[in-house]
Amino acid sequence: MKNLACALFAVIATPFANAEIIDSVRFGVMAHNIKVTDGKNANKEDGVNINGEIRFKGIDQLSWIGSPHPFVMASINTSDETSFGAVGLEWDFEFADGWRLEPGVGYAMHTGELKIKGDTAAERAAYQEEFLLLGSRDLFRTSLALTRDFNEEWSAQLLFEHLSHGQILGNGRNQGLDEFGVRLVRRY
Repeated sequence: MKNLACALFAVIATPFANAEIIDSVRFGVMAHNIKVTDGKNANKEDGVNINGEIRFKGIDQLSWIGSPHPFVMASINTSDETSFGAVGLEWDFEFADGWRLEPGVGYAMHTGELKIKGDTAAERAAYQEEFLLLGSRDLFRTSLALTRDFNEEWSAQLLFEHLSHGQILGNGRNQGLDEFGVRLVRRY
């Protein structure tokens, strides 16, 4: 099964191999809306998210901040709940042979709910209990990946990502969204 997954991923990612600006292509599955610190909002949405990302070569002109890698990514929820796309920057910090930490920061837009709906107090309370309310279509995305390199071409990652507007990009509700999962990485 592992060989079949690697072969399928290689077929999908091969068109990017000829692009000199592509660093890697990443694909994985994420547990959606997990509980990290605030249990009031976790588990309001179902399903897992299918996560895909294209990461570009590091920007040499930004060597003074570690030559970050630009990325573009999408995360699609399998239960028709909140999906999102993001762009931003990621860094690589090798801390042991074949092991790296990859923090990232970016801007995301999502398909989830923003505000409480309902005509009565009871309807609004029921709506708030069922839906994650993100308060703004625009969100920050922060991430941290633990990456294990298997060889020059293939790696695997554990990835945590957090989306929130932090009362900066929006006002009102700011429940945030956390995801945790695994990804396969094909480097070029």
